Amino acid sequence: MTITDLSRQDILDISRETTLYEWTAQTAMKPMVIDRAEGIYFWDVNGKRYMDFNSQLMCVNIGHGDKRVIDAVKAQMDQVCYVAPTAATTAVRAELGRLLQEITPGNLSKAFFTNGGAEANENAVKIARMFTGRHKIIARYRSYHGATAGSISLTGDPRRWAAEPGIPGVVHVLDPYHGIERGWESAESSLQMLEEIIQLEGNHTIAAFILEPVVGTNGILIPPDGYLEGVRKLCDKHGILMIADEVMAGFGRTGEWFAIDHWKVVPDLICMAKGLTSSYIPLGAVGMRHHIAQHFQNNVFYGGLTYNSHPMGCAAALATIRVYEEDRLIDNARKMGIIMKQIGAELQAKHPSLAAARSIGLFGIVELIRSRKTRKPMAPFNGTSEEMQALSRFLRDQGLYTLVRWNSLYTNPPLCINEPQLREAFAIIDKALEITDRAVVD
Repeated sequence: MTITDLSRQDILDISRETTLYEWTAQTAMKPMVIDRAEGIYFWDVNGKRYMDFNSQLMCVNIGHGDKRVIDAVKAQMDQVCYVAPTAATTAVRAELGRLLQEITPGNLSKAFFTNGGAEANENAVKIARMFTGRHKIIARYRSYHGATAGSISLTGDPRRWAAEPGIPGVVHVLDPYHGIERGWESAESSLQMLEEIIQLEGNHTIAAFILEPVVGTNGILIPPDGYLEGVRKLCDKHGILMIADEVMAGFGRTGEWFAIDHWKVVPDLICMAKGLTSSYIPLGAVGMRHHIAQHFQNNVFYGGLTYNSHPMGCAAALATIRVYEEDRLIDNARKMGIIMKQIGAELQAKHPSLAAARSIGLFGIVELIRSRKTRKPMAPFNGTSEEMQALSRFLRDQGLYTLVRWNSLYTNPPLCINEPQLREAFAIIDKALEITDRAVVD
């Protein structure tokens, strides 16, 4: 039997028997069997079409099946598939390094290529510790930085719990957002708390503060004005490196090359993946400021894995960046983002279960509640509910694929989406919210 002979049930049965699914008990997993994808759509093996309203894992930014990227990867495969990253280099590695100098903020002059985002964050921590000679890393609650041993220790949500105890030296601080019931605190008070913790931990022990400039899977949390600027000033004041985890928010997702560009703040280190190649091929990177890169001119950087700087990954990244530029996708994310924000406000006014619709560019979320009075979430923290499960099933039945997590659903389509497609997706969400509206008690 060949791959083409396998039925849908064969594929499901063999996958279950021979592979382990991520982030789930295996009996609970109900995977789709995908056959092909193009643009903002994908089709299962039965021919049903889905609109990909989450860009898979907020990563297929340019859309599916772009021939320019596919052809670039094929051409690189014909030329050379792999070289040892410590012993050799390639034209695509050199060109990608030069191009990242141009599009990353400020004077980030050198990149270290990795296999993905979690590994980028791990290496940023290594770089910060080697450069400063300090060991502690400040990270935030309500963050997600990846699932490898170090990056999951940095993470500030329940995905961390099963991996504890984690790596030593990680200190978590609160995000300005405290959940749908409590809401936001000001940038000023949040920064005061941060400086107090720096004082209590000892600034001379802290190598870096890692944060998502716009938080991703923990709620599309857009920081209050002045917060990121204040973090930058505190880091400068105490000799702490600022690490921007742009794995999810980078590469046009927010309507700028990187989310941090909205606040014109330059981090010391920036972590990239996902949209770097639109996940056509795995690749991540850590960009660093010139003076940090200079430290390793005569000091060994103790890091690297077999597949770092992989030629096919670099080729995919180069082609992907050209697609962003040729198709003006970042401009489109900005324009469609304005429409998304307007639709979100309209839905919030219409549906009693919709407590918040946050978005920046095409990075969005809807948070649902049971009570306007108490703002009790539609599902408990780190849990689900019958209503959220019914909402998820309705969206899937209607051919809209997105992430439904806790009391939220996400709105993160590929950056090539147009206005009619965007409105079509929200029309399905509008209808789906009738399910959660029926659960509102006041």
